[in-house]
Amino acid sequence: MTGARVLVVGASGFLGRHLCPRLRGAGAEVHAVSRRPAPAHPAAERWWAVDVADEAATRALVSAVKPDVVVHLGALTHAAPDLALVLPTFRSALASTVNLLAALTEQGCRRIVLTGSIEEPVGDATVVRPASPYAAAKWAASAYARMFHALYQAPVVIARLTLAYGPKQLERKVIPSTILALLRGQRPRVSSGTRSWDFIYVDDAVEALVRLAEGRGPDGATVDIGTGRLTTLRTVAEQLTAIVDPTLAPMFGAVVDRPLTESRAADAAATAAMLDWRATTSLEAGLRRTVDWYRAHMAQSHHHGVDI
Repeated sequence: MTGARVLVVGASGFLGRHLCPRLRGAGAEVHAVSRRPAPAHPAAERWWAVDVADEAATRALVSAVKPDVVVHLGALTHAAPDLALVLPTFRSALASTVNLLAALTEQGCRRIVLTGSIEEPVGDATVVRPASPYAAAKWAASAYARMFHALYQAPVVIARLTLAYGPKQLERKVIPSTILALLRGQRPRVSSGTRSWDFIYVDDAVEALVRLAEGRGPDGATVDIGTGRLTTLRTVAEQLTAIVDPTLAPMFGAVVDRPLTESRAADAAATAAMLDWRATTSLEAGLRRTVDWYRAHMAQSHHHGVDI
């Protein structure tokens, strides 16, 4: 990455706040993008306040930066099935992706990394049903990416991420929400906990994204980024309780389970063969590091509910 000009879209989000310093440490010239003005990013050459759901603004951004590499992390990450999320998610996850793909294909660059999601449905497109506006938008964005590669030779890869967690995550997400409740002496409110997830620690996810940004993996590829192991939410909540305060039993069933959801782990073997990368942080170690961070930063925290 030495000397590469890297445009990170969604740099103020969870993954972006971890990826930018990692790219800067690898010698990249980092240009950070978010919808709202932000203070100078300690790991960015420049911060751009641009809404990439705006076509003209996106073309102007790409023309000004002329990036070698783009990592698109930006999207409204609510995975709830609410009707009110349909249009905002369409703009933030799908319109933004199409705008970037069009502008970058015209301008030219050497690698475009899109963050897909393990929430995207798989199988016969006439049968599968996305479980949320987020899943539908990510699914459609991946289809556009494959089209841009097939028709216009866009150098795009799709990083289909499993459920990332770690320090600096939005407090409405289930792991920080559970941790903060426990640290405040409250019983965490969660769903039934029966659904399984492939939980990946954020540092591992970032390492995989860096490898893709470097050019590993063939253009047009869809790459699973996860551990390959499924763990129930109940198990995670119980582990967090054991770490923080075993006397505070989680309130399973206090949050309604989501409809149409499926459990799917990453194909870790295929990813290892393509990127020479595997997740190395165990779930217990990752949870402990996350608890330590929230404990140290608890004074700045405000509880906003559970998101999964």
